[in-house]
Amino acid sequence: MPTILNATEVTVRYGERAILDQATLAIEEGERIGLVGRNGCGKTTFLRILAGLQTPDAGEVTRRRGLVVGYLAQDFALEEEQTVRESVRAGAQHVLDLIAEFEALPQASKRHEELEHRIHALEGWTLDNRLEAALSHLNCPPEDRKVATLSGGEKRRVALCRAIVSRPDLLILDEPTNHLDPESIEWVAEFLEHFAGTFLVVTHDRYFLDRVTRRMVELSDGRFFSHDGGYTDYLLARAERQAADAVLEHKREMFLKKELAWVRQGPRAQRSKQKNRFERYYDTAAQEGPVIEEDVELCIPPPPPLGNRVLEVTRLGVTLAGRRLFRDFRFSFEKGQRVGVVGRNGVGKTTLLRVLMGGLTPTEGTLKAGELTCFNYVDQGRLQLNDERTVLEEIADGTEFVQWGEAKLSLRAYLKRFLFTDDRISTRVKHLSGGERSRLLLARILKHGGNFLILDEPTNDLDLSTLRVLEEALMAFPGVVLVVSHDRYFLNRVCTDILAFEDSGRIVHSVGDYDYYLEKKRRAAEAWLRGGATAASPHRAAAPLPGAADVKPAKPRKLTWSEARELEGMEGRILVTEAEIARVEGLFATPDFHRQHGARTEQLADELKAAKAKLVQLYARWEELEAVRLASEKPSAG
Repeated sequence: MPTILNATEVTVRYGERAILDQATLAIEEGERIGLVGRNGCGKTTFLRILAGLQTPDAGEVTRRRGLVVGYLAQDFALEEEQTVRESVRAGAQHVLDLIAEFEALPQASKRHEELEHRIHALEGWTLDNRLEAALSHLNCPPEDRKVATLSGGEKRRVALCRAIVSRPDLLILDEPTNHLDPESIEWVAEFLEHFAGTFLVVTHDRYFLDRVTRRMVELSDGRFFSHDGGYTDYLLARAERQAADAVLEHKREMFLKKELAWVRQGPRAQRSKQKNRFERYYDTAAQEGPVIEEDVELCIPPPPPLGNRVLEVTRLGVTLAGRRLFRDFRFSFEKGQRVGVVGRNGVGKTTLLRVLMGGLTPTEGTLKAGELTCFNYVDQGRLQLNDERTVLEEIADGTEFVQWGEAKLSLRAYLKRFLFTDDRISTRVKHLSGGERSRLLLARILKHGGNFLILDEPTNDLDLSTLRVLEEALMAFPGVVLVVSHDRYFLNRVCTDILAFEDSGRIVHSVGDYDYYLEKKRRAAEAWLRGGATAASPHRAAAPLPGAADVKPAKPRKLTWSEARELEGMEGRILVTEAEIARVEGLFATPDFHRQHGARTEQLADELKAAKAKLVQLYARWEELEAVRLASEKPSAG
């Protein structure tokens, strides 16, 4: 495929630090690329360079002539006085300009025909239809609303619409799934799957990456590493790359150890062979080993013990401004539960959190919290940071220590667990990267402890490495975790239960992870659609024999005793298999994988493949047994 953009030996420095160090990347027509790397490593800077909004200190970026680039930035800016429709339509200004020129020219003009072909290629004639579809599927505010009146999440959805309706040749998206509900994320994924151009996406949503990308590019230590496939393929390839680097580094260290012993003998470097040997030793000693990235040691302070009663909810309901958000919600929270809350934006998820903590009085129902239950809330807006204060000053709040169970931890030691080095601890907040600000906010909130941890969209703006460590910290948390998130991968890895906002204000409880909830919901919908029809069977029924009209149909068979026991245990087996898949994927995601598990790379890859194949078989067997059960329980006609 032809190359549409080429970044060659691009270098960008901030002070002494080179976040892009002679980095080179070529993008070909039709590619679907996911860009990953730690927050602060230079991803957003590189995207701005590709979009033509920033010039590198060195190197060059060449683009195909006439290349149209669409860019959704994290720190986007919209015209406050425009309406939603005007703002989105302005994203396709190059198409509108072509249409205006086309309509102003006489029909016999040669340029008229050229413009018509170009507008058709850009789907310009259907621009308004596509605009309305995008506004609807992304759950945007009414199109006549002024941008100035929108919330931050609403503005982001408008900016996403603006970026995608123009049908650019190269679409660059920086965290497009932030503040989107599952249905909107699904629509964006489908849009990208059918997108005719090329796109480059930065997102922390690993399920989204696996679905839409065909090449993963990692930005690490100022350079790019490219891997074919989606996010899971990238994890495997990165682990193999790190294992190979570890082997080379081991050989280098062994060579230096052997040569150092020779050097210490003090041989005279007069003969050419000895001189060459000295030079080879010093050249090898000057080489840098593979860069091993530090990981956040995100440990949540040990919580105080919980009592027998944690939080009991009975027939809870809330109506705000005449609109019923939810009703008749009953649930009993128990120690060790990690509960995910899911649903479309605006259905009342954040309101539910506020009611459970006692910050909002419910319209109906009761709550009974245990005497020992202590809430700690990480809200969607987080806390406001003071840009003029240092990192240490922002975390201190007049104290020098963090209470860590029965012991105390110094603030500097605590911040180092969030990857703040001594020099960054003294840095003013205004000089921090977006990822560093997120880590500082988490550090500031989590230090307050509590045994009932409530997090509202904690995954927004965190890089993949920090996300993984947050997941492991929550999984090890001995109290209760209640989390609102649209990150499917995060919900699958962390949650033991799902509370889902469904139609008519119902909150449905499902034991297991998010994928398991979706599978049960799908099966329930299929059963409802079948209605009075015969339950689906894995086998096609044979045609009736001539003259057999009066013969009564065979009575559907029932499950055998062993099949009934198998069906009862199927949900548990599925959950165990999904947990095994998450465990192995978690191993591949660890930064020090090659040190701990490098020798088992092939074995673990085979285990992951086998577990995924087993999960497919379990779901197929579950469907088969469930079909037999439904058929046997259906009342006979007449």
